[in-house]
Amino acid sequence: MKPTIAPYPLTRFRRARQSPAIRGLVRENNLTVDDLIWPVFVRDGEGIEEPVPSMPGVVRRSVDLIEKAAIEAQALGIPAICIFPYTDPSLKTEDCAEAWNPDNLSNRAIRAIKNAAPDIAVMTDVALDPYNINGHDGYVVDGQIVNDQTVEALVKMTLAQADAGADIIGPSDMMDGRVGEMRKALEGAGHQNVMILSYAAKYASAFYGPFRDAVGASGALTGDKKTYQMDPANSDEALRLIERDLTEGADMVMIKPGMPYLDICRRVKDTFGAPTYAYQVSGEYAMIQAAANNGWIDGEKVMLESLMAFKRAGCDGVLTYFAPRVAQLLQG
Repeated sequence: MKPTIAPYPLTRFRRARQSPAIRGLVRENNLTVDDLIWPVFVRDGEGIEEPVPSMPGVVRRSVDLIEKAAIEAQALGIPAICIFPYTDPSLKTEDCAEAWNPDNLSNRAIRAIKNAAPDIAVMTDVALDPYNINGHDGYVVDGQIVNDQTVEALVKMTLAQADAGADIIGPSDMMDGRVGEMRKALEGAGHQNVMILSYAAKYASAFYGPFRDAVGASGALTGDKKTYQMDPANSDEALRLIERDLTEGADMVMIKPGMPYLDICRRVKDTFGAPTYAYQVSGEYAMIQAAANNGWIDGEKVMLESLMAFKRAGCDGVLTYFAPRVAQLLQG
């Protein structure tokens, strides 16, 4: 039974807000560097750091500079990096075979990071869009995204990444049944300790635009992704998807985008109690950065407030492009 609140002036809630020390003592949620996964974009070449115009402060790095970034992230205490490749257009094909090439851009970056910063966990992206001439996460046959054939390709991609040293596989494709097939393949190949962080509730969102620019997918995409990504109007469906992916062997689950879907984060955590992550996606990042760069908001304060909102909603961690800045601030 909840206690009855005493009438004013016996109960003065402001007593708990009177100083930083007191506020810290009663704070319900805390943001730490352990909550952060840093998404990074990798490209071919050497010594290249190329700005992403629609994401101020974010760059595409060549593998050698991804190594350097990983070393810096490790020194800041960031526990994980997630790799997204900017694939040369000449390597994008109908069969997407570059996706499971052992020496593709992502797999070279995995090995480089594990060699340079072994204490950092490396997460990967599993979807065909960086390698698909159509820009879709799955195979396109007669204008339709085919599920089971795509899953077979995703499993090959998963195994190539695990062989390269990935610690966490991140299927972001939203095909049905892919988590179970990936888990079986990983177990069978001796990769029992490789985790799956499933993008289990990934919405067909308008917030992904800058990301698609960053990985070079915008120009390639024909049509949209609404036949496999979730309808933004749906909430109960997200719980069914989360339950399925956990049953199939996912270790952790993701809600994407983040801030517009905090209600989903809270429902997922309350229902399943599983490790729950959100992705503060490119559009969310770009809005905060653009407003900050124009002097309309205090960027640093809004950044921290936005990330605290994820923790308050029940998330165990967040993929965010702000990770290095946040880690620096938290270090003091």
